[in-house]
Amino acid sequence: MNESAFDLEAAAGTIRTWLGEAERVLITAGAGLSAAAGYDYGDEDRFRVLFPALHHLGLRSRYMVGVPLPPELWWGYWAVHIDDIRFSPDPNPLYRRLSSLVGDKDHWVMTSNVDGLFARNGFAPDRVFTPQGDYGRYQCAAPCTPTTFDSRPLIARLLATHDPATGGVTGPLPSCPNCGGEVEINVRVGPEFVDDPYLPAGRHLQDWLGTAADTRLLILEFGAGFNTPGVIRWPGEHLTRQIPRARLVRVNTSHPETPADLAGRALSVPVGADHLLDALFGITGHIAMR
Repeated sequence: MNESAFDLEAAAGTIRTWLGEAERVLITAGAGLSAAAGYDYGDEDRFRVLFPALHHLGLRSRYMVGVPLPPELWWGYWAVHIDDIRFSPDPNPLYRRLSSLVGDKDHWVMTSNVDGLFARNGFAPDRVFTPQGDYGRYQCAAPCTPTTFDSRPLIARLLATHDPATGGVTGPLPSCPNCGGEVEINVRVGPEFVDDPYLPAGRHLQDWLGTAADTRLLILEFGAGFNTPGVIRWPGEHLTRQIPRARLVRVNTSHPETPADLAGRALSVPVGADHLLDALFGITGHIAMR
């Protein structure tokens, strides 16, 4: 789709109508939503400020920190990264506006993001499903136990020994409180991922969707591309097909396309979430969206 020819005001008007008609709203989100909110993993300028030592080594963004690093640098990176992304106390304006957008509608959130931004910005934590994990937890790398642990004290301890000049941390490296072995942040990378903390929310979301067959469900999908399409993108399409009165709004700067068989019930919006929300609130204001 040619974004320059895209009529954002018309799309916002359609979304306003669909939202007004919806009985339930499912917000689904990938990395593009947090990028629009100011947490862009590809941002080289932000990377240079937060990780000068890694930038000096030739790394240019958080997306590049998959290369092997010495453990002291690895945990130095995680400490700064998680503190910035997950534990920042400041409210995020974009997520706050999204919360205001759905207002009193019966809604749920499903996101591949692990930054906790929904629960930290007005969304009920018990209605947010994060199947890919949470930076706020860590786990045994083996794992020796299905228990996960609060990462906030761990991150605080690492930050206290972090040297921005070298990028490393000093002192004992993190270890499993249960077995003393190596640990990793509780995010889905391989089969060792401990998903126990997220299963209850997943079951409750399935129950909620199970009673939505005869309702007008609106799926608002933000920034979900093809890195992990089976987590957000394809399930949204499947739900739209399965629920006769469901509609799908796909907000995506790179991959806004919607399936041909959903014509009339799916809307492609090839702009960032920030620009769409600007248009929505410019048209409707806060009260009309509730």
